[in-house]
Amino acid sequence: MYLLPREYVRSAEALAVRYTREQAEQYTRWLATHHYENFHVVSFLLPKRLHQDFYNVYAYCRWADDLGDEMGDPAESLRLLEWWRAQLDELYAGGAPAHPVFVALAGTAARYEIPREPFADLIAAFVQDQTVTRYATWGDLFGYCRNSANPVGRLVLYLCGYRDAARQQLSDSTCTALQLANFWQDVTVDLEKDRVYLPLEVLERHGYTLEELFARRFTPAFAAAMREVVERARALFLEGLPLVGLVDRRLALDLDLFSRGGLRVLEKIAAQGYNVLVRRPAISKVERARLLLASLARLAFPRAA
Repeated sequence: MYLLPREYVRSAEALAVRYTREQAEQYTRWLATHHYENFHVVSFLLPKRLHQDFYNVYAYCRWADDLGDEMGDPAESLRLLEWWRAQLDELYAGGAPAHPVFVALAGTAARYEIPREPFADLIAAFVQDQTVTRYATWGDLFGYCRNSANPVGRLVLYLCGYRDAARQQLSDSTCTALQLANFWQDVTVDLEKDRVYLPLEVLERHGYTLEELFARRFTPAFAAAMREVVERARALFLEGLPLVGLVDRRLALDLDLFSRGGLRVLEKIAAQGYNVLVRRPAISKVERARLLLASLARLAFPRAA
């Protein structure tokens, strides 16, 4: 029975099914290719031998995300996230969790010697989402990103054979920057969920209040605050870009494309005068194609680019 997480946990029949590894991998592959986000989990450049492992890791992340965001009740989300953590603990204790995602993930985690930490950190971020909706300082926000964004980059590095601290640090900069760019792009989307990721210290420094933010008041003070946070994200993107030259060319293209796409979002925010309260900046299909061609050119002709 192939169901999305929010449907799966409400189906006693689905929860009772016991999966073979082959069946579990079919489920993670289905989830990665049929999820409502229509997210392209596997790049066309990724070696085929890695496809299933990426599906397995994606399925874990997707489940944790949905348990945190799609249940409609914070108390229920907290209960389910603790259940998910228990499944993870059982896997790393040498047990045999029955859930298909963990049945599929077991081989991947063992094959690439992936530690428990990045998987556990993601759960911690989704637990935090249930109770924390404001971030007082940059340090608080970066602490959240360390759990919610950076583990994804580290998992990708593990799957591609990279385990060193230097590459992980560069990946952390890129992943944090991507999350910040998404936050600045989606300020009004998050307001609808009563979430504010703009550090309160930045708003206060520029003389802008939460009351004005929820009233969608665009003022010079808000523009100044947005300029500061955009520049902070831009600096992180530039800090992480050297990773592109330190990995396999196939992964390098994806990394370059994601980074340049994030930088383009920041440019679009600046181009509309930092007013993200009336229009969400987005990258068009034509712009995406141009970004891809530019990334290909940079990797093919690094000196010319």
